[in-house]
Amino acid sequence: MQNNHKRKTVSLQMLGFEFRKVIGNPYVHIFGVGMPVLMMIIITRAIGGEVPEGAMRIAMNTSVFLGIGSLIPMATIFMGYAVSNAQEMEKGIPQRMELFGIRAGVSICNRVLSEIIFMVLAFLIYFVVGYVAVDLNAPTFSGGLLYLLCIFSLSVILFCLAHAISSLLRKFSLTYCVTMLLYFAMMILGGMMGISFDNMPAAVQMVAKLLPVTYINRDFYTVWKGESYNFMPMLQSYLLMAAIAGIAIIFTMKRTERKLH
Repeated sequence: MQNNHKRKTVSLQMLGFEFRKVIGNPYVHIFGVGMPVLMMIIITRAIGGEVPEGAMRIAMNTSVFLGIGSLIPMATIFMGYAVSNAQEMEKGIPQRMELFGIRAGVSICNRVLSEIIFMVLAFLIYFVVGYVAVDLNAPTFSGGLLYLLCIFSLSVILFCLAHAISSLLRKFSLTYCVTMLLYFAMMILGGMMGISFDNMPAAVQMVAKLLPVTYINRDFYTVWKGESYNFMPMLQSYLLMAAIAGIAIIFTMKRTERKLH
């Protein structure tokens, strides 16, 4: 029995099943791969038409490249997982899988791994296209490592938030609407939709400062180059978002327990 449980937990077959579900979701390809690549190329081409060649253009290209990269976890993890999970709940798929002895925790574990694998592949495509199509600055070792750490931390928070939203709403249409609105709200407030942070009204800036994507889009070039940077505001935004995601997860778990009893 113990071996069987272990086999199910780490099964490559189960991981492959979950990964096929991820790549079968059109939203992750459109918003998680196509849109970041397209936006990065369009915006850097627009910068090229206004800024003469040289260090300043390369710096601006790199800043855009790093900021737009945060769309990948926002789309693949936040939107992609949320709508897929809600659709499965609406159809009663988790209950059917439990009838076959596949617990929800095992399914979520394999789904997390499959989401990470897809996101890594999406980033590989994004980085290859970026360095082939656009003039970019290479990172310092610490800058590249911190970027990966920040993206991974953001992905974990977004996964928790996506799971909570989809588990609470349990309907594809409602989950799609809510996550899409939040997705574009984060893009706008993060300064990725043509309105920079400095051009936002003061009240909007206060809200934007609460989001990690704002700092990734606005400031991460400094970190990328290994220069001195005050991480405290960015860290506070991560902690706030993590707290919101944690509260949402706890509320979801409590609500599920009440329904079971």
